[in-house]
Amino acid sequence: MFKYRMKGTVALLFALLMLCSGVLFATSHSGGKHKLVIQVSSGDQQTQTIALNNAVNLQRELGPDNIAIEIVAYGPGLSLLTDKSTQKQRVESLAMQEITFSACGNTMKKVEKKSGKKPVLIEGVQVVPAGVLRIMQLQEQGYAYIRP
Repeated sequence: MFKYRMKGTVALLFALLMLCSGVLFATSHSGGKHKLVIQVSSGDQQTQTIALNNAVNLQRELGPDNIAIEIVAYGPGLSLLTDKSTQKQRVESLAMQEITFSACGNTMKKVEKKSGKKPVLIEGVQVVPAGVLRIMQLQEQGYAYIRP
């Protein structure tokens, strides 16, 4: 019985060591700064609010100098970043607090084609060629990914 407990303890210690070394590698690999991309592809205002709250809470917890956050919106989620958004003032404020907002260029073209008008984006929002592509590129750069 002692032999089995000892093996279990050794296995647990090994697992903890691997977990800790992975965290240390991720932190040192990214220069000590955490990186997060948040996908917004829903037009639901509650989901969009949760995405913004996630960004604010992480930035508050870690400090703005310790985390890079980018919110990428495409499809119906583009509504978060347009001039008609109910979150307009909040997005403008967060953009000034070092949270990056990226609007999908493909979605913007589709909206323009359908409505005849190009969407007007909130000040501080950048346009990327494709939202999904941007998320993929950020993940390749070591960004963690969440989708509320």
